This record gives sequence, structure tokens and C-alpha cells, in this order.
Amino acid sequence: MNADAAKRYLPWVVATTLFMEQLDSTVVNTAIPSMAASLQVTPLSLKAVVTSYILSLAVSIPVSGWMADRFGTRRVFMTAIAIFTIASVLCGLSVSSPMLVAVRLLQGFGAAMMMPVGRLTIVRTFAKHELLAAMNFVIIPALIGPLLGPTIGGLIVHWLTWRDIFFINVPVGLTAIWLAHRYMPDYREEHTRPLDFIGLVLFGTGIALLSWLLEVFGEHKLDVTSASVLLVIAISLLFAYGWHAKDAPFPLLRLALFKVRTFRVSVLGGFVTRIGVGGLPFLLPLLYQLGLGLPAWQSGLLMMPSAAAAMGMKVISARVLGRFGYRQVLTVNTLLIGLTISLFTFVREGTPLYAIVAISLCLGFFNSLQFSSMNSIAYADVEGPDSSMASTIASSMQQLSMSFGLAAGSLVTGWFLGDLPQSNRVALTSALHHAFLTLAVLTVLSSLTFWTLRKSDGEAISQARRPDEQSDD
Repeated sequence: MNADAAKRYLPWVVATTLFMEQLDSTVVNTAIPSMAASLQVTPLSLKAVVTSYILSLAVSIPVSGWMADRFGTRRVFMTAIAIFTIASVLCGLSVSSPMLVAVRLLQGFGAAMMMPVGRLTIVRTFAKHELLAAMNFVIIPALIGPLLGPTIGGLIVHWLTWRDIFFINVPVGLTAIWLAHRYMPDYREEHTRPLDFIGLVLFGTGIALLSWLLEVFGEHKLDVTSASVLLVIAISLLFAYGWHAKDAPFPLLRLALFKVRTFRVSVLGGFVTRIGVGGLPFLLPLLYQLGLGLPAWQSGLLMMPSAAAAMGMKVISARVLGRFGYRQVLTVNTLLIGLTISLFTFVREGTPLYAIVAISLCLGFFNSLQFSSMNSIAYADVEGPDSSMASTIASSMQQLSMSFGLAAGSLVTGWFLGDLPQSNRVALTSALHHAFLTLAVLTVLSSLTFWTLRKSDGEAISQARRPDEQSDD
């Protein structure tokens, strides 16, 4: 396949898989209350269905870059889609909460190979002055997933069963495999670095243990002493990985890339921002269905404005970044996201639906600009040979932050709910309000990180001209 054909079709290939992944996650969030009733567990306890998927993503993503270099982007990409699709069918056939969690781990493993490898292929195919436009093109079709997901999930749960929500991935997955086979470039390294098994064990075990602790702590399943010991072990494993990575010739995640300022700010600042945003897709359906007493289909409709606004922002984000620059956009926009999240603390029974829709529109608008900015500036100063490692690190940290955000939101909700039943609508709504306020504060604090950017940072992406348009001055 020539370069022009790759640039023409590759964004559609990646967008199709991202559509499937986003559709799946938004549909699942809407169906959590119905799943809980069917499996005879509490809705908050089913956060494991969501966190297990995100955790599997975070632990498996570090291997995706190595696999792409070793086996080629096309083969890994197609295999990942097949695993995700098969796991989706198994999710629909699950008969218990533990089985569903286990299969979601497998589904997360497949997803871990899809988006990072797709993003890596985009970075390797497009020049830097084309990168922002290419990534935005990928995101716009993929946002149809969050746009349709809540509505589709609500209608399916209302008229059929929650099991059917997983089966809609089958036709999308088969289409994505066909597109990848025909149009996906097959990049691979001639000399593949060996896989860092020691680093994989240290990093994977540390992250898995830390995420599990966040989950069970909110449910009071561990005493403080045991939780403290396990927390020390988890942090020690992560510090051990950092020590190991300094001297390893081929580390799993090359931490030296954090010396690149724009990459460091994007990843670390984005980590805290996504913690604030990460809990919303799980908590909002609980607020709408259990707190406000809305049916699943109406709850799904209330999730649509955010996705619609996100699509609209993608059309103008490049011009906004070109006009104001990355530092100003990221600093101000992060504050606006935190303010918008805090507005959900005023949503309760009797709140007009148009007010909820307005808040959701603002949230989608600001989130879209934030993610476009953080995702693109990460590669502004990364050299071509490091693009695979940069993509791996960025994707890993993104998924970890979303997992921690979901766990933090659930933990705060469970903490303020206390021993009161989750069927207590007033108590649950109050607990969710505390969670929203906590996430809002975290988001506002993350804006401090973006102040360290320079005014000119990211201009290679936001204001670059094509080579034939550049002058000699």
C-alpha cells in the first residue's frame, strides 16, 4: 500500500476500533443498575466490572508497543480486535459477577492492543504538521460510540436484557478486522528489543495491587493494618520498577522520556486531570437512574449531549490551539472542566432536564478540547524512533488515571453513603454529590501542572505549515 492510500484509509481503520471500544464502555456504564439487579449484587460493587477492564488495559498496554515492533502493527491489531470481539460474546454469556469480571479482564487485554497500536501507526504514518488533524479525524467518528452508546444501552436494557449489549460488538468487530486486513500498514522493527519480563512483573503487579486496594477499600473489606501493608508493598513494587528501569538496557517503559518537557507535562498533568474525569461515566448513570429515578433509556439520553458537544469541539480544536497555544488552552480549560464537574453537585430530584443537558454539553465541549490538546502535545518533541515507547507510556498512564478516577469516585461515594442502603435515594444522591466535588477539586489542581509549559510549546503541531508552504525566514 502506498503512502497516500495509507493516509486516506488508516484514520477510518483506527476510528472503527475506537468506536467499538467507546461504544462498549458507555453501554456497560448505562446497564450497571440492571446488571446489579440481575446478578443480585449492589450497583457500587459492580464497579469491578468497569475497573477490571480498565485495569487489564493499564497492565497490558506496556506490552503492546513491544508486540507491534516484534510481530508487526497489522497482525497485532487484527488479533487484538478478534480477542475483544470473542470476549464480548463471553461477557454476554456470563452467569455471575466473578465470571463477568474475569471475561472483562480478557476484553481489556484485547483493547490494550487496539488503541495504542492504532495510535502508534497514526504517529508513524503522518508528519507532525498533519498529526493533529489526523488524530481529530480519528476521534470524530469514534465519538459516535459515546453518542449512541448510552441510548442504545438504555433501549436494549429497557426492551431486551443487559446481556445483549455485548453482542453488538460482533458486527463492528468483524468490520474492523476486514478494514485492518485491507488498509492497515504493517510497521515493525528490524531489530526488536527483548521484552523486559522483570519490569513487566514489577510494574504489572504493583499497579494491579494498587488498583485492587482502591476498589476493596471503598467496600471496607480490609482492616486498616492489612490495607496499609499492602499499600506499602504496591508502592515498593512501583519504586522497584523505577530503580530497575534506570539501568535496564531495554526497559518495559523507558522513563527517560519524561525528560522531554512537553511529554512529561502532557502525561503527568493529564494523569491527574483524567482522575477527575474518569469517575463520571460510572457515577452519572447511578445519579440519573438511582438518584433521580429515571429509566435506563432516559438516563442514556442524558449522556448524549456530552458526546455531541465533544464532536463539535473536534471541528474547531485545531483553530483554538493555533490561536491561543497549548499552555493557555490547557491551563484555562482544565479549570473550566473542574467547574463543570462541580455543577453536578446541584443536580437532584426536581432539577430541570434542560439544566442537566446544559451541564453535559459544557462537560463534553471542554473534555474534548482537553483530550485533543493533551494527546497531541505529548508527541510534539518526541523523535520518530521513540514514538512507539511514547505511545505505550502515554496509553498506560491514561488508562491508569481513568481506573484511579473511577475507584476514587466510588470510594468517596461509598464512604459518605456509609451503612445506608443504596436504595436510599436521598442518601445516595448526597454521597454522589460529595464524589463529584472531590473529582472537581482534583481536576482544578491538575491545572497547576500545565503552567510549566512554555508559550511556544506545541507550535510544531498547532501552527506548523506544510513543507511546501514554509518560507526561508
